[in-house]
Amino acid sequence: METTSNGHSSLTTDTRSDNCPICLDTIQDKKTLKCRHYFCTECIDSVFMCKPACPVCNTFYGIYHGTQPQGTMTVTRSWQCLPGFDNCGSITIEYRFPAGIQGPEHPNPGAKYGSTSRTAFLPACEEGQKVLRLLQVAFDRRLLFTIGQSVTTGLNNVITWNDIHHKTNTGGGPQKFGYPDPGYLSRVQKELRLKGVTEEDLDPLHPHIQDRS
Repeated sequence: METTSNGHSSLTTDTRSDNCPICLDTIQDKKTLKCRHYFCTECIDSVFMCKPACPVCNTFYGIYHGTQPQGTMTVTRSWQCLPGFDNCGSITIEYRFPAGIQGPEHPNPGAKYGSTSRTAFLPACEEGQKVLRLLQVAFDRRLLFTIGQSVTTGLNNVITWNDIHHKTNTGGGPQKFGYPDPGYLSRVQKELRLKGVTEEDLDPLHPHIQDRS
């Protein structure tokens, strides 16, 4: 497995090989994607059932929906600035999830999971506003959270983050999941792209955000 220039792992980047990058055997019933990577038809069809993206370059073919449980995302704005982002105010995001029962897409269907809430912060600058809209798209597609094992507590059957990092403190720097962190807005957009959420999803005629001041 290699790491590509955009920072995520891929199965292989050698498109000259006659072997399928998924099963690593001679390609059977070859299927070539628009990104020009090719696979066994059965192998790539199986991958697309879980995630409609090329496993080599992560080009998406369709919209990817996750396993986030039912919840709400509420946005408020404040005049208070975050460290490193002067004179633009800030955005607070409140995520709330009630307790429920795991569905067939979750690790233990029929098992209970508890309620939880999370608070995150963004600068209200132009790039921060764009990240907010991208996060709303990801939330609507059930990509921001999932049900699994908590990294911090080790508990199973709990609601956890799903590899799209948020700033849960206003200060303290990256070590405290806060600001200042000059590279954060760029990094989180890369993480969103790996989930298939890009600027192309931001339709100005169909705003996703409902602010509550």
